[in-house]
Amino acid sequence: MNVTMKKDDIAKLRELTGAGIMDCKMALTKAKGDFEKAREILKAKGLDLAKKKAGREAKEGQIVSYVHAGGKIAALVEVNCETDFVARNEIFQRFAKDVAMQVAAQTEDIPLLDQKFIKDPTKTIRDYLTETIARLGENILIRRCVRFELGIAPHIEDVTAG
Repeated sequence: MNVTMKKDDIAKLRELTGAGIMDCKMALTKAKGDFEKAREILKAKGLDLAKKKAGREAKEGQIVSYVHAGGKIAALVEVNCETDFVARNEIFQRFAKDVAMQVAAQTEDIPLLDQKFIKDPTKTIRDYLTETIARLGENILIRRCVRFELGIAPHIEDVTAG
């Protein structure tokens, strides 16, 4: 593998996982250049980090809404984090909006964290949550969500997960 190829692999791995450059480089080195093994190494590292952060209190965050085109389906989601600094972070806000969109799109009765992420079906909402915790370095909880559909009683779920 030449140097340019390695830089491309590092950049691609960073884009897919959200991990830092040095973490991506370390994972690729440990995996001897095997891209999928490197992804698994980074995923395991993110799970370990998420477990360490899980006990920390998360009292900041945002309530985010999503209204589907046509206005017949909507969702409200409360996502908590540890600091208001992270609550204002673009990565956190994107995560919260994606979760609200996921709740609105939910058609099956599958627990929220076990659902395939609608923007990337290769991972679950739990995987996306873990990646976001690893990227931001704070505990994040999907606290509550409610889905509204015109003419149907709203479904409120107390998720409290992170």
